[in-house]
Amino acid sequence: MIALDDLDRAILRALAADATQGAGAIGRALGLSQPATWRRIRRLTEAGVLKGARLGLDTAALGFGVTVFLGVKLAAKGRVSLEDFERAATAIPEVQTVQHVLGLYDYRLRVTARDLADFERVLRRRIMTLPGVGDVEANVLLSEERRPGPLG
Repeated sequence: MIALDDLDRAILRALAADATQGAGAIGRALGLSQPATWRRIRRLTEAGVLKGARLGLDTAALGFGVTVFLGVKLAAKGRVSLEDFERAATAIPEVQTVQHVLGLYDYRLRVTARDLADFERVLRRRIMTLPGVGDVEANVLLSEERRPGPLG
């Protein structure tokens, strides 16, 4: 575990807000030189604190107006491997995330679709045919707020 000081945390907050910022812009905002900021970012990356930049897509702007979270309980845990389920679920383009969870369900899936009719098609033809699927519970996303995370 790497020791973080206030400047490291400020750099992480700045990158979390906008990962496209360069070291020069971040440094100017924090009163650091570009080389000093770059060295800190490199150190955070080498330590595994920074794992790369992600591109956020606006799914609604791309025509995918419905997001549904599915709780999936496997019917026959002994007959189907978790890896088989995960491999098949991640192959479905509408499935954005596959999370193996502890609790009432074995998996939590984030699924995007154009509309509810499109979601129903994905559910019936793709998700319900996955290996080992038993009970499924759907929760339609109404709104979403991004939380700043542990450094916010």
